[in-house]
Amino acid sequence: MYDWIVLWDWVQIAVRWVHVITAMAWIGSSFYFIALDLGLRRDVPLPPGASGEEWQVHGGGFYHIQKYMVAPAALPDHLIWFKWESYSTWLSGFAMLVLFYYMGAQFFLIDPEVMDLTVWQAVAISLASLAFGWVAYTTICKVFVNANQTAVMVALFFVLVAMSWFYVHVFSGRAAMLHLGAFTASIMSGNVFFVIMPNQRVVVADLKAGRTPDAKYGKIAKQRSTHNNYLTLPVIFLMLSNHYPLIFATKYNWIIASLVFLMGVTIRHWFNTRHAKKGSPHWTWAVTGILFLIIAWLSTATMYHPAEDAKLEGPPLTYASASGFDNVVTIIQGRCSMCHAREPAYEGINYAPKGVVLETPNDIAREARRIYEQAGLTHAMPPANLSYMEQPERDAIVKWFRSAGVMGLQG
Repeated sequence: MYDWIVLWDWVQIAVRWVHVITAMAWIGSSFYFIALDLGLRRDVPLPPGASGEEWQVHGGGFYHIQKYMVAPAALPDHLIWFKWESYSTWLSGFAMLVLFYYMGAQFFLIDPEVMDLTVWQAVAISLASLAFGWVAYTTICKVFVNANQTAVMVALFFVLVAMSWFYVHVFSGRAAMLHLGAFTASIMSGNVFFVIMPNQRVVVADLKAGRTPDAKYGKIAKQRSTHNNYLTLPVIFLMLSNHYPLIFATKYNWIIASLVFLMGVTIRHWFNTRHAKKGSPHWTWAVTGILFLIIAWLSTATMYHPAEDAKLEGPPLTYASASGFDNVVTIIQGRCSMCHAREPAYEGINYAPKGVVLETPNDIAREARRIYEQAGLTHAMPPANLSYMEQPERDAIVKWFRSAGVMGLQG
């Protein structure tokens, strides 16, 4: 039995690793080509049909790159298609969604305090929302294909804000942020699979048949590629958010997610402007910094107490002697130790999550900061509040932790 448990864990590790590897490859090539396209020189003699060129140096060699908006007069026999990076990233990401959130729905996907769903209902909503995202987005692009592209991005932003609000009112906070990332990533992969690659195939087929390809196919593909460029950084943030309860387990998590998309725009605008040799818009640094500070404030806005939060964390030995510790031990042993134990009693949990053991008073004192952040300051733990920890109990944890800080300062 134990061997199967270990094997299953390694399956999850392997899928996560593949997802990270393929995402790095996709993001890397995407950023490279956007930077290359923006930096192309058009003020030099170019071959017929070429729209720009660039000389680059890397790894001890020199590269001469030319771009053709449609295609060169003679189509080369060998073409490298950048598509599998995108497909592999989405497929491995969806596999993780199944392994962690669908198969572990009671821990990570469903929160009865948010919406009391059955597993099949939650999975159905998840799948339907991802499909809706593509339909809504591609409809916006088709309607506004000839409009100012800023208008398209604004319309997309409102869709993302609406989905942020929707997800946090359906799933657990952890799953809501993850789904918003999957929602956006599905749009990005859909751009490659349904638009960019088919358009390129049309151009190639026309060239092989001796026809002149319509330039609109390149224009549409460029539009979708640019959207992907601006969406990439928020997706990374949202995929990492499940490790940080100050992002997903707070009251204003949907607003935090919405602001992250704006930060993605400001950061990429600085890079894209630099690549296009149009200056360095340093104002984007200030805007990004302000947005980040707002996000940090929102993460604890409803729990902020100026007089108490100004106090520092106390030395480790102060937690066991701080006021309210005995009460906190009772709370943690009753709400958390069935999973966070040397031999967990909760069905389906075979070892303490992340190696955190909370059985004895010493265990609890040692993990004071984690308990404070995960179960006191935020509602990340217990997952989906499976053990029904009540708000007064969370308040007691916060009060205990902060009182230890006071003792540390006085000592």
